[in-house]
Amino acid sequence: MGFSAVLSRAGLCLSLFVATGLALAQPAPETREASPEGATGGLPPTIAIIIDDMGHDLYQGQRLVALEQPITLAFLPYRRHTISLAESAHRHRKEIMLHAPMANTRNIALGAGGLDSTMDQLATVTTLRRALGAIPHVRGVNNHMGSQLTQMQTNMDWVMSELHRYPLYFVDSRTIAASIAGKTAAAHQIPTLTRDVFLDHEQTEDYVDAQFKELIKRARKNGTAIAIGHPHPVTVDYLQKVLPTLDEQGIAVATVSGLWAIRNDNREMFSKGEKQPARPALARKN
Repeated sequence: MGFSAVLSRAGLCLSLFVATGLALAQPAPETREASPEGATGGLPPTIAIIIDDMGHDLYQGQRLVALEQPITLAFLPYRRHTISLAESAHRHRKEIMLHAPMANTRNIALGAGGLDSTMDQLATVTTLRRALGAIPHVRGVNNHMGSQLTQMQTNMDWVMSELHRYPLYFVDSRTIAASIAGKTAAAHQIPTLTRDVFLDHEQTEDYVDAQFKELIKRARKNGTAIAIGHPHPVTVDYLQKVLPTLDEQGIAVATVSGLWAIRNDNREMFSKGEKQPARPALARKN
């Protein structure tokens, strides 16, 4: 595989690679397991940044879409600006996810498209299918809240059985340490990743800065790392300021699917025709 093809698949910022002239290691045999500890096979330390809760705030959403770096945007279904921002994000080469609302231990309302722990299998699958169809250009899914549902094996099996039908990855946001969502996704042969750092649990620049530095530290140690943030003004301000400086630090930014490819010998997640796309027409079926 050519170097440019790998960069395109990974969705990486290109300026770093052009400046440093880094080369990729040769792909390993297909039978090899995924690289341990996020190893990048000769690439620089690479981060992926997911911004959750997209669809509510048009202004902050537009600022995130306009960032040059290939961040990943996770949209709540049926929110006022979800479709328009997702379409704009796709035009700006951002990766798009469904941020699927899931039941939490604090009984916080889920809103439209929520997966409640009291739902049976049909209701769970139908709700998830319709939510997928409500997000244009969806490539993956992660959980919004979910501290209750992501601990429930039966419900997670229902969710992952449905996701397995489509060419989608799953990111376990790990809103609770006891989450089995990622493990269940992997058992259903869904490409799976797990959040490493939350950027903005506290909405201050000092906190976001400390968390971002922790993200970089983990990427330098393990090769790759994934952060989740939100469209808070302090987070967007910080990313606008800091992301353009990463090249000089020797840090690359990738989409989530790009980071997965780096961890898996730069192979495709899915073969052509292997899965059926999550189209709105399909999503309306029961």
